Amino acid sequence: MSNVNVYKQRPDAAHGESPLFHAGLDELVRKGPLHKSSTAGITLREKKLLGHLVLRGDAKDSAFAGGVHQATGLELPVALTLVANEHSSLQWLAPDEWLLIVPGGTEYEVEQKLRAALDGQHISIVNVSGGQTLVELSGPKVRELLMKSSSYDVHPSNFPVGKAVGTVFAKSQLVIRHTGEETWELLVRRSFADYIWLWLQDASAEYGLVIKA
Repeated sequence: MSNVNVYKQRPDAAHGESPLFHAGLDELVRKGPLHKSSTAGITLREKKLLGHLVLRGDAKDSAFAGGVHQATGLELPVALTLVANEHSSLQWLAPDEWLLIVPGGTEYEVEQKLRAALDGQHISIVNVSGGQTLVELSGPKVRELLMKSSSYDVHPSNFPVGKAVGTVFAKSQLVIRHTGEETWELLVRRSFADYIWLWLQDASAEYGLVIKA
């Protein structure tokens, strides 16, 4: 492996706080729907403290694609899509850039595997785990919430499962990821987390919102 300094940004003894730690989501889990609706049309869960690695390289180079697959078990996704397995996901961000999300605490090991598999190639790997979080929304009313939160067309014909798009959301910006028929993820930057949390509470009032651990 080439001489590259790789730092373990999350030591085993360190206590991490997610961007939505202050919202007390763990306490809200036991309270049922936050609004008066008798049934919750939307369930929210923060997929917190995961490992987020931004990878850059040449998608046209078979050695690069092969190395990524060797290290992660995932094929490079094409434009505006993501691929996933039981534990990790790989999302296209730009023609030469992808976001790899892995279980929290494994990002240091995964980065080392990637660098070993891609040794000698012109690549970049940046750990951005502390700067963003995933908010999972599931339920029959999620699409309606997205429709009034973003101008991007989330109709099934335009936004099938497996698509991921960076877009304007409630006067801020984030990435919308469609991961299941009634399951979506919002990739939220830490600086926008407060605002997005407050928006989601208000925008989901008519549907009923429940928080899940």
